[in-house]
Order: sequence, then structure tokens, then C-alpha cells
Amino acid sequence: MRYKHPDETRRRLMGGAAAAGLLAGVDALLPVWARSPTSAAGAVRPPAAGAVQFDLTVARQRIDIAGKSAWAHTLNGTVPGPLIELHEGREALLRVHNRLDEDASIHWHGILLPFELDGVPGVTFPGIRPGETFEARFPVRQAGTYWYHSHSGLQEQTGVYGPLVIHPAGGYQDAFDRDYVVMLSDWTFEDPMAVLAKLKKQSHYYNFQETTLPQVIAAGTPAWRDWLAWAGMRMSPTDIADVTGHTYTYLMNGQHPDGNWTGLFRPGERVRLRFINGSAMSYFNIRIPGLPMIVVQADGQDVQPVQTDELQIAVAETYDVIVTPTEDRAYTVFAESMDRSGYARGTLAPRAGMAAAVPALRKRPLRSMVDMGMDHAGGHGGHAGHDGAVQPDGSAAHAGHGAGAVDHAAMGHAMPASQPAAANHSAHTAAAPASAKTGRERAAPGSVVATHDADTHGVGNVAVAQVQRDRTAEPGTGLADVDHRVLVYADLRSRAPGHDARAPQRDIELHLTGHMERYMWSFDGKKLSEVTGPIEMRHGERLRIVLVNDTMMEHPIHLHGMFVELDNGAGAYRPRKHTVSVKPAERMSLLLTADEPGRWAFHCHLLYHMHMGMMRVVQVV
Repeated sequence: MRYKHPDETRRRLMGGAAAAGLLAGVDALLPVWARSPTSAAGAVRPPAAGAVQFDLTVARQRIDIAGKSAWAHTLNGTVPGPLIELHEGREALLRVHNRLDEDASIHWHGILLPFELDGVPGVTFPGIRPGETFEARFPVRQAGTYWYHSHSGLQEQTGVYGPLVIHPAGGYQDAFDRDYVVMLSDWTFEDPMAVLAKLKKQSHYYNFQETTLPQVIAAGTPAWRDWLAWAGMRMSPTDIADVTGHTYTYLMNGQHPDGNWTGLFRPGERVRLRFINGSAMSYFNIRIPGLPMIVVQADGQDVQPVQTDELQIAVAETYDVIVTPTEDRAYTVFAESMDRSGYARGTLAPRAGMAAAVPALRKRPLRSMVDMGMDHAGGHGGHAGHDGAVQPDGSAAHAGHGAGAVDHAAMGHAMPASQPAAANHSAHTAAAPASAKTGRERAAPGSVVATHDADTHGVGNVAVAQVQRDRTAEPGTGLADVDHRVLVYADLRSRAPGHDARAPQRDIELHLTGHMERYMWSFDGKKLSEVTGPIEMRHGERLRIVLVNDTMMEHPIHLHGMFVELDNGAGAYRPRKHTVSVKPAERMSLLLTADEPGRWAFHCHLLYHMHMGMMRVVQVV
């Protein structure tokens, strides 16, 4: 079966533009932080002492982007927006001026602040009216890599996003010589509402990798049987991404791959790369061939260093890595879309104008029986890793649905053997980082920890995973057959123990539900508009949130205003996250101390899924 690269025509045009020198002026149209440096200096520089004031102006204007001219929603005249740099312990004053003829908003993603400033229309404030200015003044209580984006309609897809970096009050734990933001995004020249309308009419509209009926017939009876099974669930094994490279151009720091954003280094220097996935709908697998990455931060929170060769970054997540290029040559920073329909690309080089070989797109991944939540996965990955947690009579089920209790302690215990048994925090910077395992070493499906009960959550949920697995030690989609090291959630360990050692006082269970064919997305089968009130939490309450993905797609779930602790087997060193990617048929356990009063959004960060109603409001009182 021939793999077709749907972006071929556009890339040919871009290649021609690059050859003609038409991309030479692109840098001048980008914010300063996103331009390829021409000097020895890095792109991120801590601001001067004192409170930080920053003004953002949202407007609609025509810009050059991805090799063409288009109308976009800009921030201070650019896409992406400017880099906001704050300092832990100081005050921030962020002003947003709306120059649109429609309402606007900015959500400060991952930032701890009073809920009235969080920037979600209809949840925390009414929105910013045309011509008005919104002020967010707050003490900065954290450090790390974050970002900001619109929460109004689909403005995020059309350009309203940018990076936000907070420098730590006590200095960085890991030394580095240069500091670059690497922001990934997906751009379409289509009207986002037209994209959504196409998905509603034909959910596979952008999937040009589906198996055709003649191919199924030619492959014989087994293929025909599989095809019927997938059809019965209104899915296809090629359903990796709703929106693909057919319409998307994948950007790195606002630049088309042929624009080749470049970060400079001197051989032997330690370079910090702050990866931010600011995409609307796209997961990426990131690697730098020939250059190992040491992951030191996830979602703005310091983690014990772990060395890897590739990581998957979900929409809205951030990862900080440190690399040390020792050779006097160029390295390609390669961010391949999870469905392999395209890529974003940049370069690390000792001198401007250099480039390295760009890897070919790898073979497209396919969904498996494990993704379908089937109990018989022998032909699609086997039962390796199945620990027999489901009782012979199938009685092991999940709390909140009238079934027996789930053994949460059995979840997320697949820690790599190379991780230290106990953290020695005084030695983190000196100790050699733990190393991740290869994708092949981690290919076995995770343990079955529960089965689904009879509640199928109505017409808004076409597929129900029969068995639910702990998948925190599994590689991301498309990475199970690689021979190099890949990062998984089970690798992440916080550098400091959690501040709340209490056991959860109660559980809240939410099922991620959907109907791909009708393009319906929800929690527990209900859209936000169909629920009667928020999820109530008591201030100071210790909770366990259980997310069960009934669908056969990943969902990046984001809680505003608070960090959750991912129960990945790290005990007191559970990593703190603002966004977690829940794999198909996965049962994920999160711990939360509800210590931020107010109303907070809780939603899937795939923009079109959220827009269709996959969202709730959490209220801490």
C-alpha cells in the first residue's frame, strides 16, 4: 500500500519559494524570540528586576505565513505571539487589548492565579468586548515553561497563541549555556469553522490513509473480518488524527519546515530547548537524530533528569530538554506529526545557514485491538504485561459505576529499573540521568486494571472499551517499534515529594466519550451544554480523579488553575501536570488537592473536541 504524503504539493511550492529566496524575509515577520538567531546569544533572556508589565493586542490582519498570505488573528502583529517572560516571586501585570470586532480572550495556560483572571469566557469572566482592555495582575508563584492562547471560539487555530516563560527565583537547577523556545503549531488556510463543518459531515474527511474496500477484499478473509469489526465501532485503524497534513502545515516557531528555524550553539555547550505544543489538534513525536535529550521539566514542573532519544508531546503539553552537541555540525530538530502526515522541522547549528539531513516520514501507525479496549489482543500486540487484575468472572470493575473497587495501587507501577529507588535531591544536577528504554522494550500493553460496566453513556458514546489498562509505561502511538529510547509517563518523577501526603477522601470518575462518525465528543456521554452544574470540590479536599478513555483516540485533558499529580508509580514523587494525554482504552489515576478556590475549566485540549462539548467546569468552594 503506497503511503501518500498529502503535503507534497505545498512542499514543492515551498521548496521553490526557498530556492527563489522568497523565504529570506520571513524572519522579519516573526516575533523576536521566534527568529533564527544571527549572533551567539540565545533567544530567551531573563527580564530586568521588578514587576513585569506586558501588553498584548489582539487584531485581525493579513500576514505572510507558511509560504503564503492569509488573514490571521495576530498578537502584537505576529503569529505566534510575543514571548512573555516573568520572574517567580515578582508581580505580573498582563494587559490584553481587543482590536477585533468580536469578543476575545487570553487563557494563561498552567499559571496559578485568581480564577477571575484565568481568561475563559462563560466560566471565569464574560470575555473581552471589542475595543476593551483586560488586566491580569497577580503575584507569580511558580517557575517553568508555559504558554497562553485564546479561549474564544476557534481563534486559537487562527493564531492567538504564544509562549510564556517564568524564571525561577533561586536560579535553575540544571546549568545551560543557551535557552531556546521551540513552539510547535498547526496552521490551516481554511476557515476553522469550515474544517469543523467538514468533520461533522464526514469525520474521515482529512484522513487520506484509510484502507480502501478493494484493498480489504484483496487481503482476504482475516482483513475483511477486521474491517467489519472496525466498521461496527464507527472507526478505522487509521484514525490517528482528526485533522491531518492534508490541510495542516506544521510550524516550528511560526516557520514552515523549509523556513528552517535555527538555534545556534558552540560545540560542547549545553542548550536548553523549551518544547511547547501550541497546536490546535496535532500530537508530535520529537527527536534530534544524533543528539540525546535530557528531559528536565514537564508542564513547567522540574522532574528528575531522564535521557531519551524521542518523546511524544500532546497538544498543550510542554517539555524542557537539555542537549549537548559536541560536533561542529548541524542537527535536525524533527517533530513528526503522530499520524505521519507531515512534520515541523528546525536546526541546531554552530553557524547560520547550515542544515542537516531531514529524516523521511516513517510508516504510518495503526490502531490496535488494545486501543479498541478488546480483551483478546493476541494478534495486535498480545497480552504481555497483563497481570491478571481482572477476575476470572470479570468482576473487577471501576468505582462510581456500581462495581467493585479498583486497585489503584496496581496502576502505574511499571517503573523502569534504571530509576533510582529513592530520590537524592541534593545530587540531582551532579548525578547521571536515568535513561529511558527503547520503544520495542516497552511495546507490551499495560496491565488490565478494570473492566467496563453496563453503562455505555448513551448515544454520544459509540465505543466502549471492554477492558481498561494502565498505559503510563507504554510508548506513544507510533513509537512501539523503534529501536531507540522513548520517553513514557512512567519515566517522570518529580524532583521533590508532593506537599500533600493525605490519602484521597473521595474519587471522581469521568469517562472520555465520543462518536467519531457523528463527530460528537463529551464526558460521560454529555456535552458541556447538557450538564446541570459544575463538578463540586471542597477547598482543601484531597481527591482522586479517574479518567477512563472509552474512545479509540488520545485526548489531552487539561485542568485549569491547579496541577494534578499523575499516579504513575512514582509514589511521593508523582509528577505534577496541567495536561495529561489519556491513551485509548486507558484508565488513568490523578491525585488532586483542591487548593485554588473558584471556577475552573476542565476539558480536552483538542480544540474541535472542546468546541463540540468535551468540557466540564470544576468549582472549588
